[in-house]
Parts: sequence; C-alpha cells; structure tokens
Amino acid sequence: MINALLLGLLASLFFSITFILNHAMQATGGHWIWTASLRFAFMLPMLFALLLKNGRYRPVLKSIRENPLAWLLWSTVGFGFFYLPLCVAAAFGPSWMIASTWQITIVAGILLTPLFKRLENGRSVRNRIPLRQLAISGFIIIGVFLVQYTGASVDESQKALLAITLMLIAAFSYPLGNRKLLAMVPEGIGTLERVFGMTLCSMPFWAVAMIAGVAMDVYPTASQVNQTLLVALSSGVIATWLFFKATKKAKNDVKWLAVIESTQAGEVVFTLILGMAFFGDKAPSPKETIGLIIIIVGIVLNGLSGKAAK
Repeated sequence: MINALLLGLLASLFFSITFILNHAMQATGGHWIWTASLRFAFMLPMLFALLLKNGRYRPVLKSIRENPLAWLLWSTVGFGFFYLPLCVAAAFGPSWMIASTWQITIVAGILLTPLFKRLENGRSVRNRIPLRQLAISGFIIIGVFLVQYTGASVDESQKALLAITLMLIAAFSYPLGNRKLLAMVPEGIGTLERVFGMTLCSMPFWAVAMIAGVAMDVYPTASQVNQTLLVALSSGVIATWLFFKATKKAKNDVKWLAVIESTQAGEVVFTLILGMAFFGDKAPSPKETIGLIIIIVGIVLNGLSGKAAK
C-alpha cells in the first residue's frame, strides 16, 4: 500500500501544476479565456488517443447520442462552470491561496448529497447529509477564512470576497456536474471514458469562449499555448491516471483508500513550495500558515471519517 500512497502523492504533485501555471499565465498577461478553453481543447485528442485501443470511446458516443441534452448540460456545469471561474480567480492571489481555497469543494460535495438518491430495499431513497463529515468540514471553512481574509483595506477585502465567490461557483459546479453524469451513464462506462465524454460535450461552451476572446481582440500568447498544453497533459491526463491507479490498488482496504483519497491535500503543499521556488509567489503569513494547516487536517479527517462511517 505504500506504493499506492506514493502514487497518490505524485498525482497531487501533477494536479498542483494547474494552479501554478494558471497563476503564472495570468501574471504574464495571458487572458483567462484562453487559459481555460485551450486546456480542454488539448485534453480532447489526448483522451481520445488513450481510448482508441479496442474502441473504448464507442460506448461513450452511444450514450451521448441517446441523451445529448443531459450530457451537454452537466458537462458544461462540471467542466465549464468549474474551470472558467478557477482561471479568473488566478488573478486574485498566489497559486497556493487558490489551491487551498479550492479545497472547499469537499464541503460543496457534502452539501450536494441530498440532491441524489440511492436504492434501499428496492426503493429510491434520498441521501442525507453526513453530519459527522459536515462538522469536520467546518475546519476547512475556518482554514479558508484564515487564508483569504486579510483584515486590510476595503479594496483587498473586496478582492478576497470576489475570489471566494468565484471559487464557490467552481467548487459546487465540479461535483454537481460529475455526480449528475455519474448517476446517468451506463455502468460499462468507466471514469476515463466519462472524462472524455464530458470534455467532448463541454466543447460548445469552450468554442463560445474562444469566439468571445476573438471578438474582444484577445489572443493567446505562444507561452500560454505551451503552458496550457502542459496543464492538459499533467493534470488532465497524467495526474488523473496516477490517482485512479492509486485508488485501484487500495480499493479492497477502506482505511488505505481513505488515506489515498486524502492525498489531495498534497496539492496545497506542492503548490506552495513550487510556486515560491519557481514563480516568486509570496510566502504565507503566520495566520495564513495556520489556515493552510487547518485545511490539510480537515481534508485528511474528512476522508478518514467518511470511510469509517461505512
């Protein structure tokens, strides 16, 4: 299981590249429209290539043809309304701050639980909010507040509020779109196939974004194209593959599976270290450091609590 733990941590390292490069692109004048849309434009052929063998993409296309509106709607929510605000938020603080605030998606996922149903004794029963996990998630909220709230000027407070608002939109959209599609796709469609389908069905949203960029006379820079290609490869393909491989190794041990899932807290640590080392991100203040620690502890406790309750 140590190998699975190392794979999970390595996945969080590649996931962290998203936050670092998004902030770097914004700082060097890259427009957020292209930072967001180019990532998915690059991801689509990469994912298709991975599914080309044995025609693994065919069941996805069949499912999309059978239910196109649902695929388009929830793919747009899960990818479009998630990643576009995330890229805009990159302008409002160093990469580690955005990465730590993003962890509020764990709380969002818990609050969305009643929107979904499960079969129990042959009946469809609406899920309940797991109160133990919700209580522990309060630590994450406290940590986010300490990271984001400066207590400084009105202008800085307004920027922090805008950043949190954008992150809230992203944090709720991501699990909502993914869970809605997870509930409706056939069982034979795996996670990688579902990501491919969502990427494909979110392309109309990204096409509109690109058209808007051209209409505003905003175009991607050469460095932005290269960096979004790296984000698509590192986060969209490599990190996802590593994380799925890690969870597969631990799937028969609920305790270790919880540990593997909680390795996403590594995103915050890796983003902090790499952002400061290579892109000159400012170091967190003592208050912000406490907030980061609280967020990480909250993530780990949430994972362990969730598995212990099963």
